[in-house]
Amino acid sequence: MFRPQIPTMPTPTGAVTPPVVEPTTVIPATQTPTPTAPAPAPAAPAPSRPVVQLTPGTVLALVGGGTAVILVVGAVLVSMLLAVAITGASVAMCALVVRSILTSDTRR
Repeated sequence: MFRPQIPTMPTPTGAVTPPVVEPTTVIPATQTPTPTAPAPAPAAPAPSRPVVQLTPGTVLALVGGGTAVILVVGAVLVSMLLAVAITGASVAMCALVVRSILTSDTRR
């Protein structure tokens, strides 16, 4: 009952066909002659990434998006803080009620 059972491999039901391999042609690389004169200095490398240009509309959209994110995160954090505060206050009130009930029983 508690021994692990290793599944057995089922017997194949059909013939297995190997994948089709297509031959490819080999193209030899061409030899380039070595220059005897010194090569001219290479030009300045082009920038690998395009430069981002910020238009006034783009800046306004970024500022608006950032403000919206900050407001949403702030609202979530404030609501979580309020939930913790309300829960703490209600637990404290329940503790006072239970304490008053227990002390009133001992006075009688």
